[in-house]
Amino acid sequence: MRSSGVVGMISVRVARAKKPKFAPDQVRGAKYLGRVLPLLARLHDNGTARDKAGNRTLFYDQYAALVILSMFSPAMDSLRAVQAASQLPKVRKLLGCTRYSLGSLSEAARVFDPGLLRQVVAELGAELVPLAGAKDPRLKDVRHTLVLVDGTLLKALPRLVESAWKTSRTGTPMHGWRMHARFDLSLGAPAGVELTDYRNSGASDEREVLKANLRPGRCYVMDRGYFAYALFDAVVAAGSDYVCRVKKSVSFEVTEERAVTAAAREAGVVRDAVVRAGDGRAAGGGRTKGPRGVRTTAHPVRLVWVQVQVAPRAARGTGKPQGPPRTEVLILATNLLGVPAEVVALVYRYRWTVELFFRFFKQVLGCRHLISDDPRGVAVQCYCAVIACMLLALWTGREAGKDTWRMVHWFLTGWADEQDLLAHLGRPDNRGVKLRAKDELWKKLGVN
Repeated sequence: MRSSGVVGMISVRVARAKKPKFAPDQVRGAKYLGRVLPLLARLHDNGTARDKAGNRTLFYDQYAALVILSMFSPAMDSLRAVQAASQLPKVRKLLGCTRYSLGSLSEAARVFDPGLLRQVVAELGAELVPLAGAKDPRLKDVRHTLVLVDGTLLKALPRLVESAWKTSRTGTPMHGWRMHARFDLSLGAPAGVELTDYRNSGASDEREVLKANLRPGRCYVMDRGYFAYALFDAVVAAGSDYVCRVKKSVSFEVTEERAVTAAAREAGVVRDAVVRAGDGRAAGGGRTKGPRGVRTTAHPVRLVWVQVQVAPRAARGTGKPQGPPRTEVLILATNLLGVPAEVVALVYRYRWTVELFFRFFKQVLGCRHLISDDPRGVAVQCYCAVIACMLLALWTGREAGKDTWRMVHWFLTGWADEQDLLAHLGRPDNRGVKLRAKDELWKKLGVN
């Protein structure tokens, strides 16, 4: 009896360890892809020229739809799970496809052109409208749309030679891709993304990538990694504005020292001046025609010094800060000469929204795990994630966030009904109230 009991326990453990089969009810919401399927349909023939036998069954629009579907189904967390979903009758009916093999899905990433998805992103983005309450009334003096600019690392498997960008201190190759994002604050979704290698030089230089994608009527909000006089001039020439944190070693000559108002001082502003930025020389002391060699601007620059409380980075693996907050002075450069200094500080504060988008992109949409080893496949996954964010904004009229994504997922899986979803979407947004209460608490404690 004892031996049979042990055998029984072992068999139970083995049964529990075995991954359950992919259930049909784990993939819901396929019908909601109807909004983007007509746009994807135009990609159908891409990559078919090499099919001389005419027996291809997996086409670009079907592959992209499967990847987008995985963004809303946590069970589809790998290429194998995507392949399992293609076996479900309702998925095959929606996409007009047959069951796919892992080999077909793996090959698809190397066959299809990811650049075509950028057109889909652009057309879907044209359908977006400004979110209700997205415009902060304190930003009424900023005439252009805030676009938050930054890049993030997508870590790749070590076997990807193309993704090696540098070595660690121990000489181990480090692998990854850099996604350059421009997040439109009014739409609550990215206005565009590009994928390059992580080297941040040459064609992958984040400043050059932004310069190639400048649009009029924007106010680009950037961190100090984008500090370049040539980029500032290019933004102004494009008919847009900028707010960028600059290095403390910035060279300048003051042309107008401005008084700091009480409202500005309350926001942490300690100095405000209009300057001639740069030293008037080219990089290296001589003349140069290179865009990164310029060390001066062709327009007046305003520098705003803002005193803030900075929390140190969390220790790796702990999630806890390595020490107490410290006081630091940030220098913000901008061409917004007629905007109050406290508004300039507020504009830069919104830059952290793009960091929240990156967190949502990786942790919620599952893009920490790359389902393809090929650079084209990585780009397809990134563009599909952007399309998923846009679909969330179109469906809900809200910024793509974890709470909204979770509620939509519960609705699609049948755990929440339509009334639950509408109640969530109709709930008042009290984030501003909470932030103001938090600021007041810090002031009482003497921290801010």
